[in-house]
Amino acid sequence: MSGTTTAGTQRSAGAPGHRPRVKNVKTVRAVGNRWAVLVVLCVSLLLVALDATILHIAVPAVSEDLRPGAMELLWIVDAYPLVCASLLILFGTLGDRVGRRRVLLLGYGLFGAASALAAFADSPHVLIAARALLGIGGAMIMPATLSILRQVFPDRRERALAIGIWTAVAAIGAATGPVLGGFLIEHFWWGSVFLINIPLMALILPVGRWLLPESRGSGQGPWDVLGALMAAAGVLGVVLGVKRIGSGEGIADARTLLPLLVGSALLVLFVRRQRTRTQPLIDVTMFARAAFSTSVGCIVLAMLALVGLELIAVQYLQLVLELSPLETGLRLLPLTFAAMAAGATGSYTLQRLGPRAMVSSGFALTAAAVLVLTLMGQHDRPALLTAGFVLLGFGLQTTLFGAYESMLSEAPAEHAGGAAAIGETSYQLGAGMGIALLGSVMNAAYAPRVATVPGVSSAQSAGAANSLGEAYTVADRIGGPAGEALRSTARQAFVHGLHVTLFVSAGLLLLGALAALRLPRLMDCGAREEKKQEPSPQVKVPARREPAERAGSGRVAR
Repeated sequence: MSGTTTAGTQRSAGAPGHRPRVKNVKTVRAVGNRWAVLVVLCVSLLLVALDATILHIAVPAVSEDLRPGAMELLWIVDAYPLVCASLLILFGTLGDRVGRRRVLLLGYGLFGAASALAAFADSPHVLIAARALLGIGGAMIMPATLSILRQVFPDRRERALAIGIWTAVAAIGAATGPVLGGFLIEHFWWGSVFLINIPLMALILPVGRWLLPESRGSGQGPWDVLGALMAAAGVLGVVLGVKRIGSGEGIADARTLLPLLVGSALLVLFVRRQRTRTQPLIDVTMFARAAFSTSVGCIVLAMLALVGLELIAVQYLQLVLELSPLETGLRLLPLTFAAMAAGATGSYTLQRLGPRAMVSSGFALTAAAVLVLTLMGQHDRPALLTAGFVLLGFGLQTTLFGAYESMLSEAPAEHAGGAAAIGETSYQLGAGMGIALLGSVMNAAYAPRVATVPGVSSAQSAGAANSLGEAYTVADRIGGPAGEALRSTARQAFVHGLHVTLFVSAGLLLLGALAALRLPRLMDCGAREEKKQEPSPQVKVPARREPAERAGSGRVAR
C-alpha cells in the first residue's frame, strides 16, 4: 500500500484492541465542519498556486535589477515548481508517518521564511535558492489537500462540488498572481510579490492548527526513504535535461543528455522498486486503469498550457503592447472570472455530460481559445484578447475539474493519499514543463530572426536573442537607426514566436481531447463505490450520526 494512503489505518482500525491515533474531539470537529476544512485546504492551495505565477509579471523588473543570465532567469522562474514537484512523494509519505497536519504546519513556516528571503534577495543565486526553499515548503503543503478532501467528502456528488471549488481556487491562484503582482510592482518593488505570503501565513497557521485534524497512516513497515529520493532525483534529472534543451543546448551535449538518462533510469528503477514492495510509496498499479492514467495525463497537459502560455502572454502584454504591470494583470482578469464560473458549474456539468465529454470538450474549447489568440499582432486588440482569455480560462478549468474528479474517484478510498500525491506531482510538473517546453519553442522561433540585423554585431545579436527584454536593452545601448532596427525586428520576431508557440499548444490540446475519450462516459455514483469505500478513523463519525449517513448513501445509490 502507498505510504500516503489510509489503507494501513483502515486495516489497523479493524484490529481488536487497536486505538486510532486521532483525538475524538478533533475528528468530530473536522467532520462536522468539513466545509470549513475545505476553506483551509483551499487557502493552502491558493498560496501555493499564487506563488507559481505571481513572479511572472515581475520578470522584467527582476531582470533589470539583478541582471540574471538566460539560464539563471529560467531557474528563477522554474526552481519553485520543479523542486515542489520532485519532493511531493517524499513529504507526502513523511506526513503519513509523522502526521500530515504536522508536516503541513511546518511547510507553512518554511514557506513564510523563504518568502522573506526571496523578497530581499540581492543576487540571482540568492533568489534561486529562496525559490527552491519555497518549492520545499510547497511540497510539504500540497499533498495533504486532496487526500484530506477525499476523506472528508466520501459522497461522490458532494465531493464533486468540493473538487470544483478546489480546482477553481487553483486556477484563481494561478490567474490572480499576475494581477496582484502587477499592482505590487506598480506601487512597490519586485520583492513585494513575496512579502504578501507572510500575512497569509500568519492567518492560516493558527486556523489550521485549531481546525485541521491530525492524521497518520498505520505506521506499519519502514518508510522507503531510498524510493522517495530516487523519485525526487529522477524527476529533477528529466526536467533539467528538458530545460537545457529549451535553453538552446543540443540533446547530444553531455550536460543535457546525462541528466535525461540518469533521471529516466532512476524513474524506471523507482517504478520497479514500488512494484516489488509490500508497502510501496505509490501504488503504481493504479496506472493500469485507463481512467486514472488518462486523468493524470490530462492534468499535465492542462497545466502545461496554462502556465506556459500565461508566462508568454505576460511578456507580450508588457513588452510588445507596452502595458504597465497593473494593466497587464487586469487584462488577464477575465481568465480568472471564467475559471471561477467553470468551477462553480463543474459539478452540474460533470453529472450531465460525464467525465469523457467534459474533459474532451474542455480541451477542445481551450484549443479554440489558443487559435483565437493567434490573431494577436503588434497592435492592441482588447476585445480579441478578452474573448480568448475567457475561452481559455473556462476551457482549462473545465478540463482540470473533470480530470481531478475522475482521478480521485477512480482510485480506491484506501489509495487516496497516493492518488493525491500523483495528482499534485502532475499539476506542478505540468506547470514546470510548460515553461520549459513552450519557452523552448518560443526561443527557437524568436532567436534566429534577431541574429542578423544590419549594424548590429554578432555579440550584440547574441544578447538580443536571449529575450525580448534584453533585445530592448541592447537596442537602447546601440541607439540610432541600428538600435531602432533591432527593436523593431525583435518585436516582430517575438510575435512570430508567439504564433508558433500557440499553434504548437493547440496541437497538444487537441491530442488531449482525443486522449480524454478513454475516460468513462458516465459519472458513476452507484452503490458499488459506496461499498468499496470504508470511512477511515480520521473521518469516522459518532454512532448516533451513522443512520443519517446511511440514508444519504442510499439516496446516492438510487
